[in-house]
Amino acid sequence: MSEKNISRRKFTKTIMKTMGGIYTMSAISYNQILGANDRIRVGIVGFSDRARNSLIPAFLKYSKKLNFEIVAVSDIWNYRREKGIAFLKEHTGKQVAAMRNNEELYSSGKVDAVIISTPDFQHALHCVQALNAGCDVYVEKPFANTMDDAKLALKTAKKTKKIIQIGTQRRSALNYIRANEFIKSGRFGDIVSVEMTWNVNQPGRWRRPQLVAILQEKDVDWKRFLMNRPFEPWNPRKYIEYRLFWPYSSGIPGQWMVHQIDTVHWFTDLPHPRSVVANGGIYLWKDGRKNWDTLTAVFDYGPIDDPTKGFQVVYSSRQTNSAGGVKELYFSNGGTLNLATNKITPEGGLSLKNARVMGMKENKLPVMDIAKIGVVETAANTGTDDATTAHIRNWMECIRSRKRTNADIYAGYNHSIALCMTIAAVHTGKRITFDDKKQEVVIS
Repeated sequence: MSEKNISRRKFTKTIMKTMGGIYTMSAISYNQILGANDRIRVGIVGFSDRARNSLIPAFLKYSKKLNFEIVAVSDIWNYRREKGIAFLKEHTGKQVAAMRNNEELYSSGKVDAVIISTPDFQHALHCVQALNAGCDVYVEKPFANTMDDAKLALKTAKKTKKIIQIGTQRRSALNYIRANEFIKSGRFGDIVSVEMTWNVNQPGRWRRPQLVAILQEKDVDWKRFLMNRPFEPWNPRKYIEYRLFWPYSSGIPGQWMVHQIDTVHWFTDLPHPRSVVANGGIYLWKDGRKNWDTLTAVFDYGPIDDPTKGFQVVYSSRQTNSAGGVKELYFSNGGTLNLATNKITPEGGLSLKNARVMGMKENKLPVMDIAKIGVVETAANTGTDDATTAHIRNWMECIRSRKRTNADIYAGYNHSIALCMTIAAVHTGKRITFDDKKQEVVIS
């Protein structure tokens, strides 16, 4: 029998390595035996709000055209598992398999790829499980909030060479793609500063009292939820409202900051900050949370070996007043790139009057719409899609082509470094740097 006729199932069966739930796969991966017309079987790992409201609808928009199919839902809470099955039945007309956990999912041999939308601290470890099971992976951000998890995931990704898309979907948004190319063209000038905000006024943000009230320990697998975090007694709030509690989430930095700081890495090709300091606290929403409701972090970016070059990023976020909203402003000596308005303007650029004093020339950028900067070939398929849909589509197309995704493992690893540095700054109040040789956060 020729290799191409061998059943895919023989090559996707896995064995449990230890109680940690890590898997290994036959040396012949499915992408070597799948033909261009073979259907890609996808599993949903964690039927979260994000999966229901964004990821699955985005996937279904192109699943028929690209010959993908969701075949299973894995969730350790029976309530969400059943909701996931019913949701997919309603939207696809098909009955998918219900898996009580990822061990059951991967040992079934049913899936070639997975979409992971589990709690923050589980993302990197669930990615490792999937990679070792021979699956291509779409995994939500933040990728990792400890360097141990990030390094394990990077090592596994290098070893398995699977297709990975990190859920920082700005990298598939047309306006961000064009802004990236404009900056890299040199026409913007050197970045001298970046200001980022993410402000809301939502006392219920990340709180789900109705779900907490119906959650019972017998209906979930608490030990599997904890994964490699220290054991603690059952707590339904920490299961449902994990974003409010360390070590399950960092809250603002992991949920919002990584989206925006990732664009800095992308636009500049700098892998991580040189240093981070942070301040903030729980100023208003004193509801038992441990993660701050207000944060300001200051990042120093630039070449590690040349401290005379660089720029500062000021990131601020509050959950107590929505003024200012969500903004990303890049500044050069010639003006401003505003990713809230998608405009490039001469605002703040060097005026003729001030330039003459120093014997310099005026430096003022022209007013431009980012959308009209030029044709971006890599974004040809994203013009009519929202960012998440374009991002999911890019992942699906890369599974077919075996090309790098827009937000590959290195994008996730690098935003994890910035995140881990920020977490250390929040927890210690110290100036945080990074040891590139050891790939470790350093507390100054």
